[in-house]
Amino acid sequence: MEKSKKILLYAFLGILLIVLIISAVGIINLGHKPTILQGQVESTEIRISGKLPGRIDSFLVQEGSNVTKGQPLVLINSPEAVAKYQQVAAMESVAKFQNQKVDAGTRKQIIETAKQLWDKTKADLSLAKITYERINRLYKDSVVTSQRNDEVHTLYLSAVAAEKAAHAQYQMAVDGAQTEDKESAKSLVAAAQGGVNEVSSLLKDSLLCAPADGQISNIFPKRGELVGAGMPIMNLVVLSDAHAVLNVREDLMPHFKMGGKFKGDVPAIDKKNIEFEIYYISPMGSFATWRSTKETGSYDLRTFEIHALPTNPVPDLRPGMSVLVNLNEQ
Repeated sequence: MEKSKKILLYAFLGILLIVLIISAVGIINLGHKPTILQGQVESTEIRISGKLPGRIDSFLVQEGSNVTKGQPLVLINSPEAVAKYQQVAAMESVAKFQNQKVDAGTRKQIIETAKQLWDKTKADLSLAKITYERINRLYKDSVVTSQRNDEVHTLYLSAVAAEKAAHAQYQMAVDGAQTEDKESAKSLVAAAQGGVNEVSSLLKDSLLCAPADGQISNIFPKRGELVGAGMPIMNLVVLSDAHAVLNVREDLMPHFKMGGKFKGDVPAIDKKNIEFEIYYISPMGSFATWRSTKETGSYDLRTFEIHALPTNPVPDLRPGMSVLVNLNEQ
């Protein structure tokens, strides 16, 4: 009986020892559990849209197509814009011809007629002057009456006025339109050219081209559908801008500094220890703040958003892929 009790006691102590060993190992392993942050790959997305309302004529790319900067993407057909361009182009032509007419001045026939009239009045003035001087000398010698002298003097003054008026008419014909008329004609031309330029800029958007190298991720409308001004037509993902985005709690921020580097794994492409360099750190809103339980020595922890670019190009790195960062290995 005593022997059985001893066996049971030894068995119990053995089991207790095993439990204590397992617990100790578990506690040790739990204390060394790695801290892993999970982020994801993001990239710049450009929404392709135009200023020209119209109907999708044809797509020159498809979803998944790799494109280069300046490559044509979509053709938009807008008969209304073409008609508007023809209208403003015609108005520009009218304004230009009107301006040329004003700049050309008065027709040569009118100028010649005014010159002949001026020449006639100059001849009349010369004759009137000679006659007045002759009559005036006779008047001084008491050969003619004062009335005759006054009559000739009046005719002389009339000839002077007529010559001045004829000269003014000739000068007006030579000068052509007034300065105000010329400036007005030029303004009309400028306004017409502005209308042409406006419609021309819209028509340029009938063929939309890629603003950067990248890949077409989504195409929204179908061929033949109507699109409005500024309506998104497709998304362009700039793959060369693919970067890791992490949300890091404040107490873990000592591992991440502006311009610092860290290594991460991307399971989707089976790449490990990819080196990233931090170029952006910003605090997130209050919704991302970790609230403490107000225990002694505890405090609320804010969350920071971190962006980091691979230090070397990583083929096949795409938006949406997970990035795993083991802080114990940094």
